[in-house]
Amino acid sequence: MTSQPAAALRTRLVDQAASDLKENRRRQQELAEKLRMLKQEEALLVDILELAERYESLAESSSPREQDREDPTPPGTAPPKTSASPSTGTPAQRAARTGKSARTATRRTEKSVRTAAKGKSRQPLLGDLLLSLLADGDEPRPAKELRDELLERHPDRDPTPQVVRNTLESLVAKGHVRRHKQQRSVKYALEESGRHALAAQ
Repeated sequence: MTSQPAAALRTRLVDQAASDLKENRRRQQELAEKLRMLKQEEALLVDILELAERYESLAESSSPREQDREDPTPPGTAPPKTSASPSTGTPAQRAARTGKSARTATRRTEKSVRTAAKGKSRQPLLGDLLLSLLADGDEPRPAKELRDELLERHPDRDPTPQVVRNTLESLVAKGHVRRHKQQRSVKYALEESGRHALAAQ
């Protein structure tokens, strides 16, 4: 009598364990997929930050003379008045004037960026600078130490600690840098592909 209930209990436990294991593996796959998507999103965000940093440095390098050249109005004189103000005319006319002024401003901005790019050599990307710093030594280095040395060597650059870490993780994702975990600290070292990337510059 007692053997039958014990066998039934064992069967229920085995079935429950098999079901739980199946659910566990399904959730592992789901989380692995989410992690992969988050890593892709992180790499994309780091690329966006690098591009924004590049264009910000180009915009800062444009001199006031170039901006004066864009505006033909001499200093101290009022700009010529147009026959119709933005608030007059039909909605279609106002929309046309607004669209034209926006296109003109866009063209001026693009021209200013191109002029700045020609007048001043493009600053290296943050990722390239970090690869160069890692190439100077053989030992893995923490992100904070790399940022401190970057600020010392390039005082014109001031990335936040988070941007430096994100850029390093992007380099890890690209295979140029290797991540080392030591207890609670994380350090980074240059991979062979990172040396090839530096040599190709």
